[in-house]
Amino acid sequence: MPTSPDRRAAGFPAVPSSAADAAITGAVAAATLWAALRWGQGGPWAAALGLGASAPLFWRRRAPVGTGAVVGAATTGLALAHALPPLPYGALVSLYTVAALSPPRRRLLSVAGGGVLLVASLAVPGESPDAFGYVGMAFAVAYALGTGARARRAEIAVLAERTRRLEEERAAVAAGERTRIARDMHDVLTHSVGIMVVQADAGFLVTRTDPGRAEAAFEAIAETGREAIVQLRRVLGALRSDGDGRAGGRVGGSDGGGRAGGRAGGTAPVPPPGLASLDRLAGQFGKAGLEVTVESRGEAGPVPADVDIAAYRIVQESLANTLRHAGASTARVRLRWSPAELRIEVTDDGRGTAPAGTPGHGLIGMRERVVACGGTLRAGPREGGDGGFAVTATLPVGERPVDAADGEPGIAAGGEGGVAAGEEAAGAARARRR
Repeated sequence: MPTSPDRRAAGFPAVPSSAADAAITGAVAAATLWAALRWGQGGPWAAALGLGASAPLFWRRRAPVGTGAVVGAATTGLALAHALPPLPYGALVSLYTVAALSPPRRRLLSVAGGGVLLVASLAVPGESPDAFGYVGMAFAVAYALGTGARARRAEIAVLAERTRRLEEERAAVAAGERTRIARDMHDVLTHSVGIMVVQADAGFLVTRTDPGRAEAAFEAIAETGREAIVQLRRVLGALRSDGDGRAGGRVGGSDGGGRAGGRAGGTAPVPPPGLASLDRLAGQFGKAGLEVTVESRGEAGPVPADVDIAAYRIVQESLANTLRHAGASTARVRLRWSPAELRIEVTDDGRGTAPAGTPGHGLIGMRERVVACGGTLRAGPREGGDGGFAVTATLPVGERPVDAADGEPGIAAGGEGGVAAGEEAAGAARARRR
């Protein structure tokens, strides 16, 4: 089994494997050669066998089976010449290495071949039965130690792979959370700033001619700003890592105007907006000059939290686009409830075409929210040629059937400026399931 030069010895991370192998080879060679030269009458053949039973250990990691074969044969030669040390150190190290590094088939063949050589080394010279016992026990211990080292290394590899996957999952969750925060910030800022700009323009025009109307416009600006601060604090609270585990901290506090903290103060977290806030949202756009009507048909039931937030943001973004781009005076929000899904329709009486150029982040954000919930989205001019723009979203609110859950959420195109369906949405859904 090849090994890289910078590999470290097991249990000694500061010692390179080559240095450890050199030390083991030197120690085994010294013990083997001493016995061979002392009991083998000092002949050159005894020295050669002693080196054959020890020197190959330096390459034991690169070729465990080959090293074991050479060392085993040399050890058998020393045994037949009655020139072995008390224990066959080289053969024991080789067996340990084979058990630790070789695949199962090679281990089995090596153990079988080594067993034959071991029996020959003890039986031919006529060793006593006690020798069979303690030498066999020594080889069994060497094999067990090698097996334990292999199991420990496999466990470390499994833990390392698990750690890597956990890190990848954390990175994916963090990326998804950053995307969610960016999407929420876009929705909050574009909605609030859009209303504030419209109100500021209207207030400036009537400051002298109609002070009461101007005051109402500026009050709407302040109220919209205060609500935006509260929502931004809730969104950005996810980025904090307080020691006590509370993500958002205090919602209130001073915002420079002196009133946001008073109205939104306290330590209780502010819940995210949902379908229950649609009437208040319609009132905000009404103050900005866009008359919004909210209708609901069917029996409203419990809604998953992600669907509740997504439904609100879709309506909010649709109305904000209407206010900024459509030149519309009225808009209608229709909610159609069924046991399995919620259908949301947002229509207006504006120009009926999306602004020219690259689609903005608003439609992209709506698409991402719908895909994340497993629904469908359509955005484009209203059907029938009556003018106006329509955004239609279908979101699941009940248990989805198996075939629907396994399918890909779709996004339909609805004319110029519509949100296109295709590979991007399907790919995002598949990546999310993985």
